[in-house]
Order: sequence, then C-alpha cells, then structure tokens
Amino acid sequence: MKKIGPKGLKWLKILHLFFVILFFGGILSSTALNLQIDLTNYDETNLMYKNIIIISDNVVRYGAVGTLLIGFIYGFFTNWGFFKHRWVGVKFVLYIIQTIVGIFVVDKLMVANMELLETQKKLALSNPVFIHNHEIRQYAVMFQVAVTIFILIISVLKPWRKKNVKVKNS
Repeated sequence: MKKIGPKGLKWLKILHLFFVILFFGGILSSTALNLQIDLTNYDETNLMYKNIIIISDNVVRYGAVGTLLIGFIYGFFTNWGFFKHRWVGVKFVLYIIQTIVGIFVVDKLMVANMELLETQKKLALSNPVFIHNHEIRQYAVMFQVAVTIFILIISVLKPWRKKNVKVKNS
C-alpha cells in the first residue's frame, strides 16, 4: 500500500488536530453546561439538555468520526501503523473505549433524559430514573475528559517508546 509523503503527513496532522479540537471542545462544552444545570428549574434543564444534544450531534460527533477516520488513515497509509509503537496502540484502544462510552452511555442517557423531559415535563426532574441517568452521564463524561487528557499526554510524551540501542561491532 502506498504511504503518505511528508507534505501529506503535515496536512494529515492538521486535520487530526482540527477533529480532536472539535471532539474535545464539544465534550468540554457539554460538560460545562451539564455541571450548570439547575435540576429544580424545568425550563432551564430542558433548554440545557437541548443545547447539550446540539453540541453532541453537531460538534462531538463530527470530531469523533473525523478523529477515527484520521486514525485509520494514519494506521493504514503511514509508517506509524496501529500497533508498531505501543503508545500509538494505547491511544487507539483508549479512543475506541472512549467512543464506545460516548455512544452507549453518554448519548443513550442524554437521549433518555430528553425523552423524559418531553413526556413528563416538570415531573421528570423528580423522577429517580432521570436523576440517576443525569449523575451517571456526568461520571461518564468526566471519564471521557480524563481519557482525552491522558491520550493528549501520551501523544506528547510518547511513553513506552522503543529505545534505540547502539550495538558495537567488536
């Protein structure tokens, strides 16, 4: 398979950074909104959940899909591969786990709570299922933030890198 050259790698890195910024910025934005929700005020809670869904659908999702596609391009069309370097493999696995948590926990609970808000109106705010979903979603989002920060640290420090060992010929 043909590999991407140096100029292409620079553009790939630009796209990668753009999508990661979308993804992480969206997560941080929805986290900030989530932490500010006044669960005693129906109108505010309803509006915040609508805004969080807009951010999720139009910022986080595009950032996540873009980041994943760029990761596949890096894996298949560059010398980086998926598991040639342990730190790249760890990043890839963590990103997949983070994405699964986002789809099957964060988004699922967010949509379930929005449905409760739409069907039960003010009663949703005292519904134990709504409150439980809201709390679990907060923990899941904090997990996503922590994983993203850890991935960023791995990207910069590149731990577990194989050391170049010089062998002397006697």
